[in-house]
Amino acid sequence: MKTVLCVLFALVVTTFASTPSKAGLASWYGESHRGNLMANGERFDPGKMTAASWSYPLGARVRVSLKDPARSVIVTITDRGPARSLVREGRIIDLAEAAFEHLARNRIGLVAVTVEPVR
Repeated sequence: MKTVLCVLFALVVTTFASTPSKAGLASWYGESHRGNLMANGERFDPGKMTAASWSYPLGARVRVSLKDPARSVIVTITDRGPARSLVREGRIIDLAEAAFEHLARNRIGLVAVTVEPVR
């Protein structure tokens, strides 16, 4: 059993390490989702530096940056999203409200970002 877990861990780490940076749109979700169960089994808190993504594994830490590299935030992937229909429109990550405000300093709209794994 221990060997199987080690192999699975190695596959996840290798897959994550080879996940390239992605460019697209970031949106946010906040208070109306407070307490909802996330994919990682925890309850959502809009005040934490977390995000939802289909591209990165749960627990992964990623840097989300605006075009100005000085404007970035590191978040932990705790949930799955954005909604599949929104992914087709170019959304690649949903940020918790606190992370979005730290990055974009506003609470409306979408922002163009680059997402890259933190190694």
